[in-house]
Amino acid sequence: MPRAPPPRPSEGARLAAYKPGVDVARSRRRREDRLLAVRRSNRDAGLFKRRRDEPTPTPIPPARAATPSSQADDEPTTTTTSPPSSGPSSPPSSPPAESVPPTAAHSELEGLSEMVEKVWSDDATSQLEATIQFRRLLSDEKNPTVIKIIRADVLPRFSDFLSRHEHPQLQMEAAWVLTNITASDYTLLVAECGAVPRLVELLESANANIRHQATWALGNIAADVPTCREIVLDHGAVMPLLAQFREGMKVPVLRTATWALSNLCFGKLPAEVQVKPILDIISQLIHSVDEKILGDACWALCYICDGVSDGIQHVLDAGACPQLVNLLMHASANILLPAITVLARISSGDDAQVQVLVENDILNYLAPLLARNYPKSIKKQACLIVSNISTGSKDNIQAVIDADVISPLIFLLKTSEKDIKEEAAWAISNAASGGSNDQIQYLVSRGCLEPLCNVLTYQDADLVYACLEGLQNILQAGAVGKQGQGSTVNPYAQFILECGGLDKLEDLQEVDNDAIYKLVMKLLEGYWDEEVSDDDPNLPTSNDSAETVETASEDAAQPTEPSASPNESE
Repeated sequence: MPRAPPPRPSEGARLAAYKPGVDVARSRRRREDRLLAVRRSNRDAGLFKRRRDEPTPTPIPPARAATPSSQADDEPTTTTTSPPSSGPSSPPSSPPAESVPPTAAHSELEGLSEMVEKVWSDDATSQLEATIQFRRLLSDEKNPTVIKIIRADVLPRFSDFLSRHEHPQLQMEAAWVLTNITASDYTLLVAECGAVPRLVELLESANANIRHQATWALGNIAADVPTCREIVLDHGAVMPLLAQFREGMKVPVLRTATWALSNLCFGKLPAEVQVKPILDIISQLIHSVDEKILGDACWALCYICDGVSDGIQHVLDAGACPQLVNLLMHASANILLPAITVLARISSGDDAQVQVLVENDILNYLAPLLARNYPKSIKKQACLIVSNISTGSKDNIQAVIDADVISPLIFLLKTSEKDIKEEAAWAISNAASGGSNDQIQYLVSRGCLEPLCNVLTYQDADLVYACLEGLQNILQAGAVGKQGQGSTVNPYAQFILECGGLDKLEDLQEVDNDAIYKLVMKLLEGYWDEEVSDDDPNLPTSNDSAETVETASEDAAQPTEPSASPNESE
């Protein structure tokens, strides 16, 4: 029995209320900007900053000019432990510190005015003694003294101490004090007190420990608001920082330098900053066996892809792609996430850039990430890459099919949390929109129709439109197959009817979106016109209609689904 469709406005009313439709460009690459916004919000929460809580290092000998005979002494020789390091997406965890006993900290805080007097005195011994006291207070994170120290107006004095080249230990202690203040909410005050150019100058110090501490402080400053990062860049910190990467560099120092470089790369880089020297360093760092170095190096590549004109091409020209793809086999999610995020940014590039990923066999690396128990942040990025590859040629869609990625995508589309379902829906919709008739047949045989119809109820207008485009191509393939077999039935239209998809299409007639409305009406009138022809005789009839339709359920063609659902933990 024919069913009456929901009431529809007249054509005149539709034209009168017409508004320009949404931009439904084939590529959905702009969605990556939302992921970058999440990373930016994490950075603004201070997750890139690092407090230094180590015990006092061995006293630093007087500075001397580097000579061939003394070059070996140029690397750190203190017993200082490695800096606390964390992935950019999680808070840093500091090792247990040799903190000041509560009674001693309280006593030093009580004597703050005396410490201030010593800092401002002309006696170098008193200055060093007071600076060490300030550093001890700031190294104890349970002793919130930063605001009291800020109000004591000693920041300019510590900044001055950075230029005391005749007193390297005073330089070191002052840089340490400023490092821990920049790990707080008062970073901008340090950046504006004149410390940045002096810290940049210390990157060329003859003493490796001072260079290390200056690198740490600058890394914290760059990790704050964009204004602070711009101050560091404006004082030319990039090239002196790159000069820290040298043969024989100790791992703790290399970790700090890589982390600081990553923070400098976050956001738009000024045109005068040369990207090639940065990438020359990072393309070596992504081969490191140290996870902290490896993770920060991958994040730096991600930022360059987004923050530099032609950044994606620069990264590809540096030869980073093969190693990034190899990192998809890494055992740690702390490496997988930044590596796959870089690859997702590359997949948002032009067709030639996407082709580099395909040629490096990325799809075969993605299949296990989609099918097995990985965090959903990684699965979402994997879906995004498949989606962007599927927007290309039929050869790319065939590569997706050959890599056996479709079945796990459809499984995710059916069973996962909503945000993963949306990412999987983009990938399947894009493949369906551009696939050949044979490729469409494969997608349908894997069970894509019913979950795609369920996407029609989502609130994302762009995603719904992409799904409609995919269904349109599927129905067109069904019409061609019907004619070739001499049948009166479009099997794909019949199954959409049986699984409730027609009801969802009819509901979309009421959506306040002209692009969606027009495409929905085109599908209804083209493939189910007999359902509405009795109600509205003015609608055109379709040659594809039939009095009766009989087809096997799509479920009969579906493969057996995996026995266990992946764990979608973060």
